[in-house]
Amino acid sequence: LLFANSDMVTVPLVMAVTFTQSVDQMHVGVAFADPAQRTFGVCEFIDNDVFSNLEALVIQLGVRECLVKQEPANKQLQQKTLTDMLDRCGVVATECARSLFSADVEQDLGRLAKTTVPVLSLPELDLKAAMASLSAIIQYLNLLADESNFGAFALSTHSLSQFMKLDASAVQALNLLPSLHDGASKTMSLLGLLNHCKTSQGKRLLAQWLKQPLLNVDDIEERLSLVEFFFNDTESRDIIRTAHLRSMPDFKRLSNRFQRGFATLQDTVRVYQVIIALPALCDALAACTDSQALINKHYLQELLKITEDLGEFRSLVETTVDLSMADSHEFMLRADFDDGLQETMAKMDAEMRNITAEHERACEDLDLESKRLKLEKHSTFGHCLRVSRTDGARLRGKNTRYFELSTLKTGVFFTTPALRESSRSYRTLSDSYTREQSSLVKEVIKVAASYSPVLERLNTVVAHLDVILSFAEASAMAPVPYTRPVLTSGDVHLVAARHPCLEVQEGVNFIANDVEMTRDGSNFVIITGPNMGGKSTYIRQIGVIALMAQVGCFVPCDSAQLPIFDCILARVGAGDAQLKGVSTFMAEMLETASILKTATDKSLVIIDELGRGTSTYDGFGLAWAISEHIVKEIKCKCLFATHFHELTELESIYPSVDNRHVMARITSTGTAATGQRDLTLLYKIGSGVCDQSFGIHVAELANFPESIVRLAKRKVEELEDFGSAKPQETKMDVDNAEFSKEIMANGSKLIERFLSEFTNTPELAEMDAGRVSKRVKELKDKYETDIASNAWVQHVIATL
Repeated sequence: LLFANSDMVTVPLVMAVTFTQSVDQMHVGVAFADPAQRTFGVCEFIDNDVFSNLEALVIQLGVRECLVKQEPANKQLQQKTLTDMLDRCGVVATECARSLFSADVEQDLGRLAKTTVPVLSLPELDLKAAMASLSAIIQYLNLLADESNFGAFALSTHSLSQFMKLDASAVQALNLLPSLHDGASKTMSLLGLLNHCKTSQGKRLLAQWLKQPLLNVDDIEERLSLVEFFFNDTESRDIIRTAHLRSMPDFKRLSNRFQRGFATLQDTVRVYQVIIALPALCDALAACTDSQALINKHYLQELLKITEDLGEFRSLVETTVDLSMADSHEFMLRADFDDGLQETMAKMDAEMRNITAEHERACEDLDLESKRLKLEKHSTFGHCLRVSRTDGARLRGKNTRYFELSTLKTGVFFTTPALRESSRSYRTLSDSYTREQSSLVKEVIKVAASYSPVLERLNTVVAHLDVILSFAEASAMAPVPYTRPVLTSGDVHLVAARHPCLEVQEGVNFIANDVEMTRDGSNFVIITGPNMGGKSTYIRQIGVIALMAQVGCFVPCDSAQLPIFDCILARVGAGDAQLKGVSTFMAEMLETASILKTATDKSLVIIDELGRGTSTYDGFGLAWAISEHIVKEIKCKCLFATHFHELTELESIYPSVDNRHVMARITSTGTAATGQRDLTLLYKIGSGVCDQSFGIHVAELANFPESIVRLAKRKVEELEDFGSAKPQETKMDVDNAEFSKEIMANGSKLIERFLSEFTNTPELAEMDAGRVSKRVKELKDKYETDIASNAWVQHVIATL
């Protein structure tokens, strides 16, 4: 599945889709909802018949389930195309009744939307198809049944044009997200490699950014400048990450708890602890003088405003919550907040004095300092005593006074009769205090909940800062530090480019390669060479580097110049989807059709083998035709790894095609009789065509039986001899060089007269075979003398 193993960082979005079809295009209306974050999104767009734009949207949003409308028989083909696309993206397609997709959504939206203007004036209501999809989501999720949802859902319009488009194949080919095959190694995916985030919200935002690369150059440059500052300023990076971000809670989820009425005093204190720590974070950011303008714009100004806006929240906690008890993980209102609470607290204080006194008596009796004999509050045993397992020997012989509760690695837990009684009394009083304060706590939390919008603003700032710092950390800590990419208008120039995930794997000594793709000389690059030689890695690392640049991260190169790509599309691998009823070849053709309909001259297309699921001749013909279409019509940057060496002839036809190959060396290791040779893969990319095939050598490396290898070599030689043999003289493709042009011209005129007279024979169409043969003989006799005098005509007749 596309989003397997990424539950920790992706948002469980539900989407609904409706579409109408015209002659050659689809009008698609989409709505999506995040019930946990209480957000709605809508958009409408024109799509092709394979839903390429919708596929890009599904990937951008990380959708898990999609509601589709039950369609009549005349739309079943389009419906299957839609569900196949969703299945390819790992999205569950749920078919719903057409009645759910109602355009009359104003009343429901009016109850759910968080807006300061009348719902009827919202511009999103003009998107009729999207509103029908939104109606389906509201009913499917039964959102109106929960009154806490009323006035809580933010509504926004999503624009496809603000982000790079990625298809499902590209997400898999570039290893953006963790998969089931990665095992325990998080660095096998780009998300795992770049994830040095310290907060939950940072991890979620990082996953979102990787699926939503930017198209606006200014926005990308701002991210790169922030990463560059923290890349260079190691001290600031470490201080902010370890001293400040590490302790930040998930404010979005805290905000949701407050809004839904599930928050506790502990949540309130947690927010308070962050508030009192914010000034120190602001000071750390203010010390970043080298990029002060950007730091102010993205972080400092907003954090200072948030600190000010949360000032009353801080006062609320300090005047109502007993912060001294919070240090021991007891969350209570101040006793002076209510007379009844004050009385109960006095009794609790008395019992706590008894508990402390018993602790002191035990220290004296066992001759241990208080730092060696700890007084602890255990979740099961209540207040009890703990010593190390070594000091536990002192309890022997004193069983009448001390009762052992548990022995763990952390030590021996024990109690005394007096301590046990005081602990029980304290717990009873504490429970009573909690019951007495419950109504007051609800009032405090209700006031605290009004600050949820401010907490969400804080969440946004912290997540952004965390991801930028994560990019800087990943760039600085790579085996070879990453470099800042330079965004250009057209060409690709990468020096010593590397695949970021492969270079960090244990035991891998990665061989870097340069990359150059220019519009006039190497827009379409064909890569040939042996299996395992690095073709796939080479073409995929270029896609990964392009994507990293457009999310605002440094890239694994010595230097990099890249244009802005509007989409990255891929056709990779030859894995069958037979369990879904789709063969290797059909999967190839579906993916390729989507690429041809989606790609523009600003796209990057990655093709790793094409045409292998059918006969060699059909496969080559399709590969040639598709390549030629990309070169002549689309004119996008394309990397094509292939074993069809005949494709390299495109370079001699089109100036924008460039041939490259992965280099290998063959060395003889045996005697002349055995002819044994070793294949050494160099993993370097060279110009030109690979001058030989290495398939049999790879089979030798795989320890194929020697008899099979010998037979394979003999069959290759036979095929090469057959292919180079001269045509026989009896074929129609005769060698005309032995006849003069005059004889051939006269002969051609003679044949034309013969055929013209035959075709103009009256009632020719009504003649039977006997009469037709008789007519041919008549004409042959008529022209017998002329035929006898022209050797070329005689030669043509002899070849028939």
